[in-house]
Amino acid sequence: MRLVLASTSPSRKALLESAGANPVIVPPQVDEDALLATLSDLLPAQVVEALAEAKLASVADDYPDDVVIACDSMLLIDGELQGKPLTYEETVKRWQFQRGRKADLLSGHCIRTPDGTTKTFTSRTQIHFGQVSDADIKRYAASGEPLNSAGAFTLEAMGGWFIDQIIGDYAGALGLSLQLIRQALYAAGYSVADFLPPATPDK
Repeated sequence: MRLVLASTSPSRKALLESAGANPVIVPPQVDEDALLATLSDLLPAQVVEALAEAKLASVADDYPDDVVIACDSMLLIDGELQGKPLTYEETVKRWQFQRGRKADLLSGHCIRTPDGTTKTFTSRTQIHFGQVSDADIKRYAASGEPLNSAGAFTLEAMGGWFIDQIIGDYAGALGLSLQLIRQALYAAGYSVADFLPPATPDK
């Protein structure tokens, strides 16, 4: 039994690896923009959960004997969900809007265990953006780092310069809540240790 991550996010992969796991990475096949267009009547947490469920559904059948996890993150600010900025211009515009403000990063998760049980949940982390200068915003946007990141920032990399505070689930702010995944594994009868390499006794 393996841990399969239906995500191409470097942050989620690095988070699991730093926590001792060695996930199988499988890119999900989902048209996010098309799906989002059908979700306008849902609450913000329901939107990110629906995206996570679609990503899991796109890969889960190929891994029936493994634990599969899919995630999707979006920033909620002024009651509006913000996805990835994708371009330099949109990143600059986004940061000029959100600097000095606070917002919630919502990360929807969907996990399916080999017995076919599926559980969906959302982590919520409050992000306090720094009062960042235009020069730093433009330099950060030009790096390309935030273009494909929810909320136009990556907390664990260059974007860490520009975040004043986070309140809540730190791992959730990276797009994958280890705490909530652990709880879901326990509820399904598994342990985190099932997905870690064997311990090596001290000699």
